[in-house]
Order: sequence, then C-alpha cells, then structure tokens
Amino acid sequence: MNHKALHNCSYGLYVISSRKGDRLNGQIANTVVQVASDPPTIAVSINKQNLTHEFISESKVFTASILSQDTPLSFIGHFGFKSGREVDKFKDVNYRLGDNKAPIVLDHSLAYLEAKVINQVDVGTHTVFIGELVGAEVLTEGEPMTYAYYHQVKRGTTPKTAPSYIKERKETISKMTKYECTVCGYIYDPELGDADGGIKPGTPFEDLPDDWVCPICGASKDQFEKAKE
Repeated sequence: MNHKALHNCSYGLYVISSRKGDRLNGQIANTVVQVASDPPTIAVSINKQNLTHEFISESKVFTASILSQDTPLSFIGHFGFKSGREVDKFKDVNYRLGDNKAPIVLDHSLAYLEAKVINQVDVGTHTVFIGELVGAEVLTEGEPMTYAYYHQVKRGTTPKTAPSYIKERKETISKMTKYECTVCGYIYDPELGDADGGIKPGTPFEDLPDDWVCPICGASKDQFEKAKE
C-alpha cells in the first residue's frame, strides 16, 4: 500500500475548541468536513489521547475556527504542539465564548463554526465527532490555510497524534546542512532561512542567534540535531 496516495486528499487547517466546566482547551486539526446540509452538519476527527477529545466527550460541544493563510507558524505550534494539560492555551489569545459556551478563536481566523455533538464514531486511535451547527459567522475576508500550503510553503510539520500523520524518511538534498527539531520535527533549511523569525535565506544553523527558537513549537537551538540523510 502506498500511503503517499493520501497526500492528494485536500484538507484545511482549524483550531478545534471545547470546554469542560469552566476549563477551555483547543487544538489544531485538519480533518473538518461538512457531511450534510439540512440540518447543516460537520464532522471532525480527534485523537483519543488529546485533552480536547476529553472535553468534547464530556460537554458534547465544539467550535472550529478556520485559520487564514498568513497564520504564523508559532500560533499553529501553540495549539498544535503544546498540551492543554501543561499550559493554558487561551491565556494570551483573543477569543470569545460562543452560544454553546465553547471558545471561538479570533486571532488569525476567517470564520468559525459552532456545533453540538449528535453522534460519534470510534475509528481506532481517533473518534469522529459529528456535530449539528448551532452557529456560524464570517469574521474577515481572506484566503483560508490549506494543509498543502502549511506543508509546502510554511514548511510546517504534522503531530504524531494527527489522523493524517504518516511516518516517512526525510530527504536532505540541500548542500547546506539541515537541522531537525527533536520536539516537533520541524526542519531548518539554511537555504530557505526562517522568514517568520527574520532569518535570511543562506544563514547556516550555526550562525542563528542564540535566542532563536523553533518557529513551530518554540524549542531552543540545543534541541535541534543534524537531519539524517
């Protein structure tokens, strides 16, 4: 079986949020899809190990904030590579509570969807939550982030708990040595630099400032190692 065939499936990029009592949490997800129009119904696949899964399972509500194409990697990394068990993900994020009392992310969001869970399906490592829409609004105009753009242009990585994660060997074709983040798998390519961090193309890893951090998860330089050929 050639798993690369799955790379041709089209995805977006969203912050899926929910609540558990007064506690709030959210995570990055790329598997949100409309599955019916009357009533309008969406589905999202969430890993059973994630805190957001626990919150949705208990509260039976969730929101999907649709991210814009210019969303910084650091923002995606905040919701995608940090655990709500260790940090308050909404501490420094602009949000408001929706009609279902789940948080709606306002930073870098083009629109949002609010849903109440009407069914769920066990699919092994993940649960597919099916939700009927109870609210939806457009926040601003712009291009939505696609998963292909996130990988090919932003050079983002996929968490191992994501339903679309596929383990594969990383190819190193650059003449300059690439370095890989041991926390999230981000590859620093000297020929491309780090636009979000103000690092110009052609900057070797050794010449990066000591306070430079991974643009996705915030790991320090000492948490990088040479990428394998």
